[in-house]
Amino acid sequence: MFDAKRLRAVCLDFNGAVEEFPFPRHPEVSTFKVGGKIFALATLDAVPLAVSLKCDPELAERLRAAHPEIVPGYHLNKRHWNTVSLAGALDDRLVLDMIEDSYDLIVARLPRAQQLALDWPGRA
Repeated sequence: MFDAKRLRAVCLDFNGAVEEFPFPRHPEVSTFKVGGKIFALATLDAVPLAVSLKCDPELAERLRAAHPEIVPGYHLNKRHWNTVSLAGALDDRLVLDMIEDSYDLIVARLPRAQQLALDWPGRA
């Protein structure tokens, strides 16, 4: 089961991950970034808790079709982002995999030097 504390810990456990609050009109929105790019965002005091994650477009559609807790990204590019309800129905492993996939999608687009500095295992 995910709560705000666990979500924050999981997101910040990735190499180079930082938490920022870049939206002055929405200071309650936590963004988790690597290399200056967002890989997860959430309002950690929201009930129910949800997180928006970057996702491969084809996988995003399959996940949405299979899980009612996963919907197109709220206020995001709906082709590349999913918003995931963490109210308890989804398997923790699936949520962890989606967070890691989101991080990997962002790091994959960073310059090679940044990937090396992050000791990213997905680098070629």
